Amino acid sequence: MALTVRERRLPQLHISLDVPSCAFRHPNPPVAAPASTSASSRADCEHRLSDFEKLALLGRGNGGAVYKVAHRRTGALYALKVLHRGDFAGAASEVDALRRADTSPHVVRCHSVLPAAASGDVALLLELVDGGSLDAVVARRGAFPEAALAEVAAQALAGLAHLHARSVVHRDVKPGNLLVGAAGAEVKIADFGIAKVLSRAGGDSCAAYEGTAAYMSPERFDTERHGHADPRAADVWGLGVTVLELLMGRYPLLPAGQKPSWAALMCAICFGELPSLPDGAASPELRAFVAACLQKDYTKRASVAQLIAHPFVAGRDAAASKDALQQMVAGA
Repeated sequence: MALTVRERRLPQLHISLDVPSCAFRHPNPPVAAPASTSASSRADCEHRLSDFEKLALLGRGNGGAVYKVAHRRTGALYALKVLHRGDFAGAASEVDALRRADTSPHVVRCHSVLPAAASGDVALLLELVDGGSLDAVVARRGAFPEAALAEVAAQALAGLAHLHARSVVHRDVKPGNLLVGAAGAEVKIADFGIAKVLSRAGGDSCAAYEGTAAYMSPERFDTERHGHADPRAADVWGLGVTVLELLMGRYPLLPAGQKPSWAALMCAICFGELPSLPDGAASPELRAFVAACLQKDYTKRASVAQLIAHPFVAGRDAAASKDALQQMVAGA
């Protein structure tokens, strides 16, 4: 989707990546590890970019690209996110967010960081989620049935709850950053390029205009007025737009076919009404869920905990929802 107007303002962090890559894997490593674990950790630290063979380009964005790669010796498959021209600060910030949250089955795992001194690139060795992104699924299959949407919402909310409990905000929730396994059983949050770890003291300003404009919340378009808005609320807005897009089969906040310019997006997001859905297109529970996510006033927007308890999610038939999502992914 050509709705990714981005402006990156990377923090001026001075964090050296010139350390063994496994140092980023766990914030609180055990004091004493078994011999076998230590050997495995040493093996992980010895990874180099030359150990991997590129098999396919999975995606390309500002400042880097993501490849499907295979370890030359073991044949194990991974996703390799390459940040060009030595974006050490961006890599350190992304890894800091990932390492706090990669114990969740709904967050893509970062295995290690692979500096490449010769080229100036930095690479993140990530879990490969082989079903692709939800925007690719909707492009191939069209609109999602409501049962599948309930499962997407439930798993994405589980991932966001895990992140927020660890003081991590994603700030770029959209269909392209929700990946699904080839079997359709797991939905995972990916791409932590502009994620932020909140300080314990609070008062963090995360409303900056950075990310994907089409999925940014109203308060992030007006940072002077809402510079101290709760950044978790922006993740909820992104999820609401995502669910509505999967339901409609297209970006929902602009008329079909309208060019997604910055001005058009700002007007639609900050001042426009939600699109009207035809009778029978969505249940009352789904309509209420989307409305709770897309409150323009962030102080009235539902929290992740409230959405997990919402009838659309909590009242779903879990087995039927999983089956519906698996059928969508298998068909794609």
